[in-house]
Amino acid sequence: MDTKELDKTYVAGTYKRFPVEIVSGKGSVVKDPSGKEYIDMGSGIGVTSFGIADEIWQKAITEQISKVQHMSNLYYTQPCAELAKLLCEKTGMSKVFFSNSGAEANECAIKVGRKYAFDKYGAARHTIITLENSFHGRTLTTLAATGQDHYHELFQPLTPGFVSVPANDISALKAAIEKYSVAAVMIECIQGEGGVLPLDASYIKAVRKITEENDIIMIVDEVQTGNGRTGELYSYMNFGIKPDVVSTAKGLAGGLPLGATLLSEKCQSVLGFGDHGSTFGGNPVSCAAAVSILKRIDDKLLQEVKQKSSFVFDAFKNAPGVESVSGLGLMIGIKTTKPASDVVAKCMENGVLCLTAKDKVRLLPALNIPMEVLKKAVEIIKAACV
Repeated sequence: MDTKELDKTYVAGTYKRFPVEIVSGKGSVVKDPSGKEYIDMGSGIGVTSFGIADEIWQKAITEQISKVQHMSNLYYTQPCAELAKLLCEKTGMSKVFFSNSGAEANECAIKVGRKYAFDKYGAARHTIITLENSFHGRTLTTLAATGQDHYHELFQPLTPGFVSVPANDISALKAAIEKYSVAAVMIECIQGEGGVLPLDASYIKAVRKITEENDIIMIVDEVQTGNGRTGELYSYMNFGIKPDVVSTAKGLAGGLPLGATLLSEKCQSVLGFGDHGSTFGGNPVSCAAAVSILKRIDDKLLQEVKQKSSFVFDAFKNAPGVESVSGLGLMIGIKTTKPASDVVAKCMENGVLCLTAKDKVRLLPALNIPMEVLKKAVEIIKAACV
């Protein structure tokens, strides 16, 4: 059996895979078994921050894997400690908890929000407010946090204690805070799986003000928006606020599994000995990879992300077959006249790999995609929209 047959026979059928097998690549170009090349405009859903087979990333991994590939969190490892220091220095946060994924980073964030409230106000103050159209993960608890009913239907009963309110509606948020005993408010500054929809800047600032006034923990989910994706290190930095808790994953380790939950000074001591843990969290190889990524997300790179973003937005604005463009940085959603799935299929046929988000074509290219490669991809996508 070939790879596709093996997959269909032995892998659980949870993915509707595109009919393409990727066997190799370099930078923002990948190849299938026949040697056909594709420009990768999805970067593994925002994961391969510096593209495929990045030399600096490879060197960091191979050097670490030749020393020690894993130790339990009963012992210290240098990459884990160095990465935590980098994250705190770059964000002004105080402590970091490492896990394996975005869902787990969000689980930790939720636990911090609830324990902060429990320690200070008692068990009754436990409700987590999230936004309609949000997406926070696929565990039972992060599904409960996700504000999209169709994700909930098959897995009842979900973890209780979550309430979703409409995005960009401060009145609805205030009403929920008055009705429920609220421990935390959890938002994405850009709703990625919900259709690449940025929240209003005024709304984000108002959420921060209201949570501060009511001693409610503000959690920002940066799983997809983080690590340079929006033109700032984390998306909340575009809006001049500082949350109490930040979760991140995806692009952090450039292709290896790693989640992180960043805790502000207010929350740094909420989790004590035995309150939380992870076998693979802080794995030294993943952390070494992340150090190699994070050290290179500097002002120069972030400025390039913004420039590339402006190019893409300008290219699709008023283009034939394009109704609207949304997003921030290199997290872009294109609403097309044709069904998004048809556009993606045509792009694939012509050598460009794109994603979808609800009814939009979604673009999440590597942060360092060369401009000439980006321009070529954009022309192919524009042609597929007509």
